[in-house]
Amino acid sequence: MTTIKKPAPRNLMAILRGVKPTEILDIVEALIDAGFSKIEVPLNSPDALTSISMAQEKFGNLSAIGAGTVLTAEAVKQVRAAGGTFIVSPNYDEDVIRTTKAEGMASYPGVLTPSECFAALKAGADALKIFPAFQVGVKGIQALRAVLPKEMLVYAVGGVGPAEFAEYVSAGCQGFGMASNLYKPGYTAAQVAERAKEMVAAYDALQLGANA
Repeated sequence: MTTIKKPAPRNLMAILRGVKPTEILDIVEALIDAGFSKIEVPLNSPDALTSISMAQEKFGNLSAIGAGTVLTAEAVKQVRAAGGTFIVSPNYDEDVIRTTKAEGMASYPGVLTPSECFAALKAGADALKIFPAFQVGVKGIQALRAVLPKEMLVYAVGGVGPAEFAEYVSAGCQGFGMASNLYKPGYTAAQVAERAKEMVAAYDALQLGANA
């Protein structure tokens, strides 16, 4: 039985693209121990639903476990059956968002334009994933935040690392999704832990809370 403690809630999401069921538990344990409270397994990873089920069964009481790269309403239902608690997509899809909410899960759709942002809000999204964030940039996010509801949680995902946290927070982001700069296939749990601790330290230095 794991002895790690439940981390403080942070709007910091680990994206484990390519993770395998044979390594999922060690990687997730390292992430939770480092302070991550949201962990995403993209569905284009090997046997992703098995990894989600395994992680949820062992660590679901310590961290939110969900799926990424979710493109269809049917996939949403499969994730729910596997025990996932949130859905992340690279795009805006009304059916995916509405099915996610109907299944009782949190919805984090990928958006890039004002039209996509407001359509996602209307469909019931819990937060917005600006993706790829490097394409919009800090100035672009500032412009989006000027018109978005103040209470809406915004994640920057894609091309943003700890060194950029402060400038993206100043632009109006409250959360970040960490992918290849945190985990790549072949990384050991120890390597992931080292990167995760750096990211959590950078996040905490900004004195950000979590509201999602």
